[in-house]
Amino acid sequence: MKNRIKVFRAMHDLTQEGLAKELGVTRQTILAIEKGKYDPSLDLAFKIAKYFNVKIEEVFVYEG
Repeated sequence: MKNRIKVFRAMHDLTQEGLAKELGVTRQTILAIEKGKYDPSLDLAFKIAKYFNVKIEEVFVYEG
């Protein structure tokens, strides 16, 4: 699954650590998601989209 978390973080001048803290996860989790090495739970994916005030489809793109 591709994602645009890094893009949204840049738009909000937010570090991986800052986003992780806001979402209650580790920086390593954000790093792994951004690199495509880890797919977040549905709950976390919605939390990320909600944090940036966008639809989940704007952050994550499924490549099946």
